[in-house]
Amino acid sequence: MNKKTKLTRKWIMSGLTLSLLVPTLAACNTNKQEDSDSVRTLRIGTMYGSKQDEQYFRQQFTDMFEFTHSNIEIEVVPAIDYSEMQFGDQTEQAQVDPLKKIKDIMTGSNPVDVMIINDLSMLGTLVNENLLKQLDPMLKEDEIDINEFVPTVIDGIKEEGNGFLYGLTPTYTPSALYYNKKIFSKAGVELPTDGMSWDQVFNLAKRLKSGTGKDSVFGFSFNQWGAGDNYWDVQNFAAPLQLRMYDEKAETMTVNTPQWEAIWKSATDLYKDHVTPHQDDMQYGPTDGGMGAGKEVYNPFQGQLFMNGKVAMTVGDYGLINQIQQLNDNSEKLKMDPLEWDVVSMPYHVGKEGIGGSIYLNQLSGINANAANSEDAWEFVKFMNGKEWAKLKARSTYELSARKEYVKPRDGMTYNVEAFTKMKPAPQLNSSLKDQELLRNAPNLNLISELGTKYYAEVIEGKKTVKEALTEWETKGNDLLQKIKTNPKGAIEGYGETGGGGVVRPL
Repeated sequence: MNKKTKLTRKWIMSGLTLSLLVPTLAACNTNKQEDSDSVRTLRIGTMYGSKQDEQYFRQQFTDMFEFTHSNIEIEVVPAIDYSEMQFGDQTEQAQVDPLKKIKDIMTGSNPVDVMIINDLSMLGTLVNENLLKQLDPMLKEDEIDINEFVPTVIDGIKEEGNGFLYGLTPTYTPSALYYNKKIFSKAGVELPTDGMSWDQVFNLAKRLKSGTGKDSVFGFSFNQWGAGDNYWDVQNFAAPLQLRMYDEKAETMTVNTPQWEAIWKSATDLYKDHVTPHQDDMQYGPTDGGMGAGKEVYNPFQGQLFMNGKVAMTVGDYGLINQIQQLNDNSEKLKMDPLEWDVVSMPYHVGKEGIGGSIYLNQLSGINANAANSEDAWEFVKFMNGKEWAKLKARSTYELSARKEYVKPRDGMTYNVEAFTKMKPAPQLNSSLKDQELLRNAPNLNLISELGTKYYAEVIEGKKTVKEALTEWETKGNDLLQKIKTNPKGAIEGYGETGGGGVVRPL
């Protein structure tokens, strides 16, 4: 075959190929045109929002989905509008019922298809109200392996769904126990490990306390900022135990018990023994007293005693790694020693193994049981929790991916990242349907907690023993509960203004 014949044959074959491709391309264009002609609206509900922050929400959740699904338009529907709260009648705000507002957009004449839930306990509430579709059958049909997700995330969601999945989240914000390797080494104390109880951690902390004044080193702090006199830290510490302040009818106090006494005593003993820092200790800088010693040296981590090498162990969320990285990258400029650190899993309370506090699943997406567009709703939930989206979200420096494949240490860093995956979230206090209803109907019940803050402070100040404080809290609390029963929302003499529990606060 000569060269001219070969060339002729080549052009003939190319022509045949093109002739076969033309109808295919035409069909693709026709299908694309048909798709574009059948544009559908997907209504996505949020717990809170406004027109002003809708752009941010779309960037975080929906822009990529709309880009890849050109025939689906997203409509964002907030249950509670920030702007209405800001500019509306302040007296009416106290009457806002978040659950009612959410139910309104899920059960009205034009219900939302997807609900984005920022609160794990609200997920459980919506499940019990039969407002969400179970996702397990859809996951099975699409052959999505739930074992590819972090078990603690899935277990936490299932606990709110009575053993089933009614929502998924692409990311979560866990906490862990951070520790300073140098302090342990200098004290000759063994390093902490995953799976320790609170008692074990506190025993380590007592062995690590040393020095006085500007030379003090503290064994532990309940938060990265340091001071150990914060009542809310104790509430978080006790969260896995689900200790109640009053009974389910809000008629009788339940704080004068051995469990409450043990929790308060553990925390206040650490404070009294100076194992945890006091407010006065917050002034000291990294090694020489810093600004507290009269030196005008700027320290962006002033007051964060763990960052300054003054606390051996602290509870911190995943975002604390950002600050550690910042410090270590700029240690020479700050004239500070780089932090030699690592993390272990959150400690547990005996009897509540596997449960740790302060784990937030704040991007939960579920499908409304009343959705008019349930197929696109599932497509959105599936996309939001798929591998492609997980790969993008894995870049976050404040959250971890819920997919095991993308749970990795930051580039250039080495630490025990698995510590953030081992503990299930602790149930939130007063998160049951009955408790939420009690607080909505009687916002003055928040005064009971404020009373607890007062008595805890008196223990810290040495004015009362733990037993005395809890006994008095019980007595005064029972009296207050009776007054709240007759006056659930108005001012109560001797207790200031209303507790304000009904005012909606952004989560």
